[in-house]
Amino acid sequence: MKRWLIILAALLPLSGMASMLNPSDNTNNLNNPNRPGYTNPSQQRMQNEMQVQQQQQKLRLQQQQQQEQQQLQRKMQEHRDSARQRIIDSQPGHKQN
Repeated sequence: MKRWLIILAALLPLSGMASMLNPSDNTNNLNNPNRPGYTNPSQQRMQNEMQVQQQQQKLRLQQQQQQEQQQLQRKMQEHRDSARQRIIDSQPGHKQN
């Protein structure tokens, strides 16, 4: 029994090395175009670049919208201030500066 256990223990690492040498059985081989779900590395790089560009464009649009919103709020405040001042100036007895 002990002898079989020693033989099994000796052969176990060899079976692991054999699977590494046989690429058709190696499921961890990322460079195998015949593997399901394989993505061409240049295509993957292009997709990544496109995603980065889309994220940058989205950020630029958000910043532009924020700037436009702030500008609109400033103009609205200026109109309110101007209207308020016209009302004050139109009050009887108000001295103009």
